[in-house]
Order: sequence, then structure tokens, then C-alpha cells
Amino acid sequence: MTSHEKPHLDHIAPSMVLLLAAAAGLIVANLYYAQTLVGPIAAATGLSADAAGLIVTLTQVGYTLGLLFIVPLGDLLENRRLVVTALAATAVALAVAAFATSAAVFLAAALAIGLGSVAAQILVPFAAHLSHESKRGHTVGKVVSGLLLGIMLARPVASLVADHASWHVVFAGAAVLIALLAVVLRVKLPQRVPHERTSYAKLIGSLWTLFRTTPVLRRRAAYHAGLFGSFSLFWTVVPLALAGPSFGLSQTGIAIFALVGMAGAVASPVAGKLADAGHSLAATAAALGLGIVGFALPLLAPDSHHVALAILVVASIVLDMGVAANLVLGQRAIFTLGAEVRSRLNGLYFAVFFAGGAAGSALGGWMYARHGWHAALLAGMAMPAAALLYWMSEALERAPQRA
Repeated sequence: MTSHEKPHLDHIAPSMVLLLAAAAGLIVANLYYAQTLVGPIAAATGLSADAAGLIVTLTQVGYTLGLLFIVPLGDLLENRRLVVTALAATAVALAVAAFATSAAVFLAAALAIGLGSVAAQILVPFAAHLSHESKRGHTVGKVVSGLLLGIMLARPVASLVADHASWHVVFAGAAVLIALLAVVLRVKLPQRVPHERTSYAKLIGSLWTLFRTTPVLRRRAAYHAGLFGSFSLFWTVVPLALAGPSFGLSQTGIAIFALVGMAGAVASPVAGKLADAGHSLAATAAALGLGIVGFALPLLAPDSHHVALAILVVASIVLDMGVAANLVLGQRAIFTLGAEVRSRLNGLYFAVFFAGGAAGSALGGWMYARHGWHAALLAGMAMPAAALLYWMSEALERAPQRA
């Protein structure tokens, strides 16, 4: 079955939405397995403490490069083949990482894992393409829920598997899962052949033009850079605080904490429905507000250990809800701009807010080390607050239209 640029007359089947959501989650999880395993991986590969951060950094660098130089190919090449090829390469890279005994080999594999894992960002526009306009936000919301669950589950699953087996098993298991997923998607996905007929150089060259001439993209990317930056800051700092003297949690305890936080992913389909109903502006303010509340709650926590921990759990869910909702609202907005540029817009969107995420992680670690827990929370609160101030300019622009 072949799908061209015109959406299907029949809305995407629920089983296909479930498959795309599960696939997005499994793929994006590859980016996060190493985050809780930096110590044992560095020890096993002989990587110095000063350079251990490269284990995570190179995966993120590979992902960002893939967003800019691979994801745009979704507007040029047959999508199913592109996804399957990327997944096959990712499976090989994960297997190399699993058996790596030197730092150079593992770091090269980490870069390749990031590059190949951008297949998830080819699948999300694919879901939008298969959906009716009236239900596109809801469909994208469900797929993004799967993606966010992958992000949130990856770290605790990696910690638990490594505790009971080893970090090698984490990457070997991921290699098998991604290889199987490539086979399933090759069988189940319809073909989608874009109408774009241009050279790769011109395709990549068009990215800056698209970014410069698409105010909706710039605005939505800025909103989510603020929220994703705070999300990255939170999940960089909170494990350090939970393992510290105030809470004293084990790695398994921290893993359970992260598992509870993933409940926030339920906001994705709700946000998609609100966007389909024309309530994106108000829903965006609510999402950014949730991001602020997620940091305000722990600041107000009492000295009681158990109460403070309970408040932190609630805060993690609230913050994750804001991030999940805003991600869908942003993708719903940019996916209305034309099927022929959808992959490039999605790649740019993710590249910009992932830069915000990298900044948030770096800021969080520095603030926590230099100024402590409360200073890190205030820094985290400032990021969605700045995005909300920017949102006010959009609200003011639209006010005359609603009057």
C-alpha cells in the first residue's frame, strides 16, 4: 500500500496509532539509557571522570545532527525505507556499544545511536500525514505520549536492569528490540512517497529559510525550549538530591520515583484534543503554568522528609504534564503548515528545543553544585516563566482578532 501526500480518506486505525506510539517510545529511549549508567560505563571502558560526560553528550550531539541532516529526508525519500534503514543502523550501533571495551569505540557507538534514533521524528510526521485534519492533534498526542513514556521509562529501566545484570545487558537488549521493531515496521507501515523533487543540498539549504520565514515554528520552538530546558534541569538535579542526605534514596528508589513521574504523559492526548478544538493559545498558557508550578511546589515543601518527597513526586508529575501537553501543541501547530515541509519543520522544532534541554541540564548541574537545591529550583522555574512572558506577546497579538 502506498500513501502519497494526500491524507487517507479513512482516519488512521487505532492499531497503527498504537504501533507508532510504541515505536516512538522504544526508539527515543535509546537516548536516555546511558544517563544513569555513566559511572559503570566509564569504569568499564577506561574513560576518565573528566570525560565521562561525553557518554551522554555525544548521543545528544548525534541526535541533534540527525534532526538537522537526516529527519529532513522525510520530505524527500520514501518514509518507510528511511525509518527501517535508520533503525537497522541503530541496532548495529547499540550492539557495538554493548560489547565495547574501549572508550573510543563506545563513544563512536553513542554518536551513531543518537544519529539513528531520529527515526522517531520521522514517525511523528508520518502519523500526522495519515490523520484527518480534524483529528490530527489527537493522533499526534497519542504518538507523542508513547515517545514521552520512552523518555521517562528509559532511565529507571536502565538502572534496574544494570542493578540486576549489567549495563552491557541494557544495550544488548535494546539492540534486539530495535532490530525486531525494524522488521515489524517494514511489514506494517504503508509506503509514503513525498512529492518533493530536489537535491539533498537544496533540501538542507532550505532549513534556514524555513526557520526565518515561519514565525509559528520559531514561537513554538521557543516555548518548548523553555519547558524542555526546565524538564532537563529537573531530571539532572533531582536524582542528585534524592541520593543526597536529605532523602537518601538508592538507585532502585530513584528509579521508582522516575516511574511515578511518567504519569504526566497522560496530558498529551488531552492537549491534542484541545488543539483540534481551537484552544491552543489557552492550553499553551496552562502548559507553561504547569512548568512553573512544578518548581514552585518543592520550594514550598516543609522540612518533613516524607512530605517533601511526596510533594516532589507531585511536582514531577505536574512538570511532565506541562512538557507533554506543550510538545503536542507545538507539533500540532507546525503540522498545519503543509505536508511537503513537515519533516523539516519537525526536525527544526526538535533541534531548537533540544538545545534548550542541553542548556537546562548544564545550568542545573552548575547551580546545584555551586548554589544548592533551592537555587537550582529557581533557575528551573525561570525557564518556563520566560516562555510564558513570550506567550503574552502572542496573546496580545491575537486579542484584537478575538474582540
